[in-house]
Amino acid sequence: MEKLLLRNIEAPNSHTLELYRSRGGYRALGKVVRELSPEQLIGEVKASGLRGRGGAGFPTGMKWGFVPKDSPKPKYVVCNADESEPGTFKDRLLIEKDPHAIIEGTIIAAYSIGSHTAFIYIRGELVYGANVLQRAIEEAYRAGYLGKNILGSGYDLDLILHRGAGAYICGEETGLLSSLEGGRGWPKVKPPFPATHGLFGCPTVVNNVETLAALPWIIDQGPAKYAALGTEKSKGTKLFSVSGHIRRPGVYEVEMGYPFRQFLEQDCGGVPNGRKLKGVIPGGASMPVLRADEIEGVRMDYESFQAAGTMLGSGGVIVMDDTTCMVKAAWNIARFFAHESCGQCSPCREGCHWMEKIFSRIENGQGRKEDPDLVLSISGNIQGNTICPFGDAAAWPAAAFIKKYRAEFEAHIAQQRCAVLASE
Repeated sequence: MEKLLLRNIEAPNSHTLELYRSRGGYRALGKVVRELSPEQLIGEVKASGLRGRGGAGFPTGMKWGFVPKDSPKPKYVVCNADESEPGTFKDRLLIEKDPHAIIEGTIIAAYSIGSHTAFIYIRGELVYGANVLQRAIEEAYRAGYLGKNILGSGYDLDLILHRGAGAYICGEETGLLSSLEGGRGWPKVKPPFPATHGLFGCPTVVNNVETLAALPWIIDQGPAKYAALGTEKSKGTKLFSVSGHIRRPGVYEVEMGYPFRQFLEQDCGGVPNGRKLKGVIPGGASMPVLRADEIEGVRMDYESFQAAGTMLGSGGVIVMDDTTCMVKAAWNIARFFAHESCGQCSPCREGCHWMEKIFSRIENGQGRKEDPDLVLSISGNIQGNTICPFGDAAAWPAAAFIKKYRAEFEAHIAQQRCAVLASE
């Protein structure tokens, strides 16, 4: 398969402007500012079928189209580089190896809505990546791709890199905007949506790193070529971060609709050391786990994963073999979400810590017979009852581990020890 998003990363000095331009970089931007109106650009992105790669999968062109054209307020574009989902490291690769693709994509998005100020909000821990991006931004300014009168078009844009402080909740777009405004990273009630009431109360578009990095290729090669890839509803390619019990971990670019089992066994080399696959999380730690028998026939796109009872999410594939204690795995994930809850909503603030305590006592030999059902009850009361999707993100995996591996939880409680390790 032709690489779209990973086309540059193996080239020496792929992070530099010289290399990026030598491989066609900023050609799409020239076409946009010289040949396309903002309305035509939005039409091209809609025609490509590109959907947001941050997890929600909302159509990108449609999202841009919601921004009011006649608003007297400033308009903003924010690149969400706050990649904090456990098991996900695809954006980090693009940031470190192909920063100019992200910058070019951000400029294209800003042009589409008439924005003259854009931001890249990057996860605080990505110190090296932030330095790479900052140098690339400075290169783009010197070359005339940012600043006043970009490429002689009369279009102006300033791009500002902002480092976060390491909070998972700031990956949620309204939490990110709260942080960018200088406040606590608390998500906001929607509606109103950022398209009309975003950063500083102004119309704002927030797009993921991977989403924006796809734009230069789409504009340069044409939306029809992109739309020809993937499935009817899930177009193009997607980056997947693969980790865990797998022979060849890493970041893979996969055409949407690719068979999941084939991907794991052939492309990634399968489970090593003669062990058997026990479970796999396909979209980052916030997505429900799938048992090994449930991945048969599943394809790597939004609709197929949803039909299987999970979600594509951020594409963070976490592979677990038959040595994995699912009680400990559930506890580890619950502990993360309990720590990262912003505390704004009572169901999430109380429920996340409650579930973590229950998993902890089961893992440590103090579980109670009623604990699995108690976790299901708590998770059910969190889902759909919080301002942002964080509550769902904490509840889904907890409930899935109980439902998919209940016998293991019950054995853990009955024997007051790990049944998996005891059998080794």
